[in-house]
Amino acid sequence: MAEKKDCAIEKDMVVTLDYNLEVEGSEIDSGPIQFLHGYGNIIPGLESEIEGMKLGEEKEILVNARNAYGPYDPDLEIDVALSTFPEDFEVQLGRQMRLQDGKGHVFTGVAVAITDDTVKLNLNHPLAGKDLLFKTKVKELRPATDEEIERGRLANGCSGCSSSDCNDCN
Repeated sequence: MAEKKDCAIEKDMVVTLDYNLEVEGSEIDSGPIQFLHGYGNIIPGLESEIEGMKLGEEKEILVNARNAYGPYDPDLEIDVALSTFPEDFEVQLGRQMRLQDGKGHVFTGVAVAITDDTVKLNLNHPLAGKDLLFKTKVKELRPATDEEIERGRLANGCSGCSSSDCNDCN
């Protein structure tokens, strides 16, 4: 579908957004991202702030931790017996690891301490507790297809859901 200059970001629009992300004064990520707007496919604080932006519009957006990845939760640092990991699994301090629990849920954790018997895993998102500064520019806008609206996300690619019953990322 053809883009229109007067289009604005609203629910059921596919948005391509260029962005630079700064945390504590350092750029940690950048690039274009494409998503279906209005379905929680990006962090809430960014989604609400880009609502109404027009094609070509630029905006600097500060998203506080509460509206990004939430506050840092010390209760998400848990001790796990080393014996629960497969023998050939190498646990490394400070390295993000994709893990799976007994119910098949996939999640990310970082080993923050290792003893002879246990691993302390931090299950917080790496950006939990951090305010995020986005420098954005709307690059493309188009109405979503019926299939995209039905799915609540783009039909091509991984939504990052970490669900064990989702095969989009495989």
